[in-house]
Amino acid sequence: MNKLTSPLVMVTLLLGSQAVLAAEPIVIKFSHVVATDTPKGQAAEYFKKLVEERTKGQVKVQIYPNSQLYKDKEELEALQMGSVQMLAPTTSKFGPMGFKEFEVFDMPYVFMNEDQVHKVTRGPVGASLLQRLETRGIKGLAFWDNGFRVFSANKPLKVPADIKGQKIRINSSKVNQAIIQAVGALPQTMALSEVYQAMQTGVVDGADGNVSNLYTQKQYEVQKYMVDTRHSYSGYAVVVNKPFWDKLPPAIRTTLEGAMRDATVYNDQMAEKDTNLAYERIKASGKTQIYVPTAAEKGEWVKAMQPAFNDIAPRIGMATINAVRGAIGK
Repeated sequence: MNKLTSPLVMVTLLLGSQAVLAAEPIVIKFSHVVATDTPKGQAAEYFKKLVEERTKGQVKVQIYPNSQLYKDKEELEALQMGSVQMLAPTTSKFGPMGFKEFEVFDMPYVFMNEDQVHKVTRGPVGASLLQRLETRGIKGLAFWDNGFRVFSANKPLKVPADIKGQKIRINSSKVNQAIIQAVGALPQTMALSEVYQAMQTGVVDGADGNVSNLYTQKQYEVQKYMVDTRHSYSGYAVVVNKPFWDKLPPAIRTTLEGAMRDATVYNDQMAEKDTNLAYERIKASGKTQIYVPTAAEKGEWVKAMQPAFNDIAPRIGMATINAVRGAIGK
């Protein structure tokens, strides 16, 4: 018998090939739609670093920022199909999927600061919201901060009357649509990656969004004014394809959960730091003037958006709204 085909050699070769296969790392494709230098972009990179270090290379995380793979409207479908394993979409993206409870985060003036947000996102109410996603093959892992939303435009904005008739970009959210309509503006749903050009060419007059994206997406270069309304919270839900997650070895899942907890703390710290830095850099650029409403003017914004709150509340459900209010002590 040829030595190369002896049973002992064949068994050795077979075991060797199985060892090679077993050594193949688990790959997690993490897709998102913002720049790498945003809090979410930095937190995704930090998560990658922690995972690869703690699993000693057993898991590799591939990050695809800036809509390299999928735009806003495409990414959740891609996740459900298994084309990517992990996303961090805005919480409003889950409303159109039938999880209207997530739209509570977009409601105007529900949250006054991040501490109130964290009482929800880091507590039982947030855990309950994430668990509901499992019926659609999505496993919720965490909530990540991204500051509060403001308005920008190419005309001065101080009170709601100033924004009337303006074409304002929003993400895909029934709540944001209702808010824009309540203040007399015209909502324009558009992917984040398309906003700069739309502003530059006049397709939209302004936007509803957070200060970090206003800076990192360079929107401040084509917007002359910003009003610091802080009218609604802007955040993400980090999610993973549930069938993929369920097939992972328990020890790997535990490691990923630990890395996600640490990445969440990192993200939220970076979000606060990044928002403050974005304010400073936008001011320093001299291209966008930032206006801080007086208490009376802020009251006008709150009053103008109250009809949006009233219209959307039945859609979200008072049980969810009351649970949130209970968590933050309102």
